[in-house]
Amino acid sequence: MKIAGFQMQPVVGDIEANLAKIEAAADEAATEGAELLIAPELALTGYGAADLFPDLATPAHGPVTARLSEIAERHGLAIVAGFAEKTFENTFNSAFFTDGMGQTAVYRKCNLYGPYERKWFAQEDRRQVLVTLGGIRLGFLICYDVEFPENVRQLAKGGADLVVVPTALPTGWSGEFIAEHMIQVRAFENQVFVAYINHSGSDDLFAYAGLSRIAAPDGKLIAEAPAEGEALIIAEVDPAAYAQSRAENTYLADLV
Repeated sequence: MKIAGFQMQPVVGDIEANLAKIEAAADEAATEGAELLIAPELALTGYGAADLFPDLATPAHGPVTARLSEIAERHGLAIVAGFAEKTFENTFNSAFFTDGMGQTAVYRKCNLYGPYERKWFAQEDRRQVLVTLGGIRLGFLICYDVEFPENVRQLAKGGADLVVVPTALPTGWSGEFIAEHMIQVRAFENQVFVAYINHSGSDDLFAYAGLSRIAAPDGKLIAEAPAEGEALIIAEVDPAAYAQSRAENTYLADLV
């Protein structure tokens, strides 16, 4: 299965503009034969929306996510995009999955990063969210979640082939280390694909590292974006092609 990652510079506070960006990326990804498009963390609002989040937050199954499903249906591919999720009591930093044919899922970030996220979002308990698309089992995390090895391991033990990680990684040495080293290690130590899809550019509060990438179970990168600028990256996800890697690196089977 081909997947696409959209390294995106959202327009802070403008959901309509961001939906239009995602639709343009969906059109390009579908033309390239992709069956899944991944947009970054809080792609619909912009990560730096701050005090706009309460007004921008939308229900998990409301008009904004319905628009994402319409885009997915129109272009014949599934979409994952980050959004601010509004519930009766809280606002969550969430990711919405839709295959455009009625299958949807919502994942809420369980490891909030720093006082900024803790100010605007409620923390969810760690849990698995898994869906099947084109015979590939997808699991979801958001940004900081992937930096905790337990989260990826839980999804791998739950049968995930691909861990989808919308992110908002900032610039700086630690962000570069995460993108350039940790993502490949997470893929290798769990024998899964990891798609880590970031913002580009900056907003009034943050500057983003770019460096979106897709890592394979053998730890190699199969697609990567530059540090600067929007980009669409495409990779083939074929678990059967990495049977030898899983045979040689039996971490999950040997875990005690």
